[in-house]
Amino acid sequence: MIGLPSLRALDGAPGPRIWLASEATDMRCGFDRLAQRVQAVIGEDPLSGHLFIFRSRGGNRLKILTWDRDGYVLWYKRLESGVFKLPRVAPGAGSVELRASE
Repeated sequence: MIGLPSLRALDGAPGPRIWLASEATDMRCGFDRLAQRVQAVIGEDPLSGHLFIFRSRGGNRLKILTWDRDGYVLWYKRLESGVFKLPRVAPGAGSVELRASE
């Protein structure tokens, strides 16, 4: 059977780490401002190739920033209804690392 790997396999697979910023982010932020937030809030290098997720105050929008060899890539997703179900972050933590299955 040919198909996608299981979520458990993705969790243990080598690859980019995934970081979720704990506080809501202004969705007007672009590449440079989000890269600054990666350093200041998450404490990681925005050029590392890891995925950095930022959520809107309302919880219905996400931006994901990553570095891809020669420039930043920015994904933006808006739900038409409902909100993203994201894990809780410990009080005082600036970010949380997610598993691929999350």
